[in-house]
Amino acid sequence: MNKEGRPHIAIIDPNTLAVLGLKQLLQNVMPIATIDTYGSMAELMANNPEQYMHYFVSMNIVLENKSFFTERQRKTIVLTLSLNSGNTLTEFHSLCINVPESELVRSLLTLQHRGHANGRNMPEMPKILQQKILSDREIEVMSLIVQGYINKEIADKLNIGLATVITHRKNIMEKLGMKSVSALTIYAVMHGYVDINKI
Repeated sequence: MNKEGRPHIAIIDPNTLAVLGLKQLLQNVMPIATIDTYGSMAELMANNPEQYMHYFVSMNIVLENKSFFTERQRKTIVLTLSLNSGNTLTEFHSLCINVPESELVRSLLTLQHRGHANGRNMPEMPKILQQKILSDREIEVMSLIVQGYINKEIADKLNIGLATVITHRKNIMEKLGMKSVSALTIYAVMHGYVDINKI
């Protein structure tokens, strides 16, 4: 953690597109984190590597620098392209990035929950992020959206009109400044509105 109390996370991977996508997802999961990206181990080493709470690292970089990451085993998450257990380094946490976005989001939330349940080892969220932004009805609608219900099913479950569901959905996205169901899912789980096992 740095002097402002914001946790620092490093992503080390030569694949620029994968890095940018993962950075966006991590920023949604941990909005208070500062996320730095590096295309190589040399770039990481030139930028105070000990400042990081976690390293998300491509498999090949871990293999080429195994002693560095073995010493930081609890802080290292290996990025893999396969769910096959034969393709993972068993001593490290692994994250398969070759899956649909919803599965990747679920994996990130599960990792975050295991390591930092109830904010353990994390600084307090800024007051603005702790405020209740949504109405009770909007929270109900959001909860059903992230559980995979379509607008018609939500309308039936809550005994409201389809147009009302669509209006709530639009208002939720605008109030939270979100553009995707994945971002909404992260918000709902991180704020305790939906149990991770229901997504």
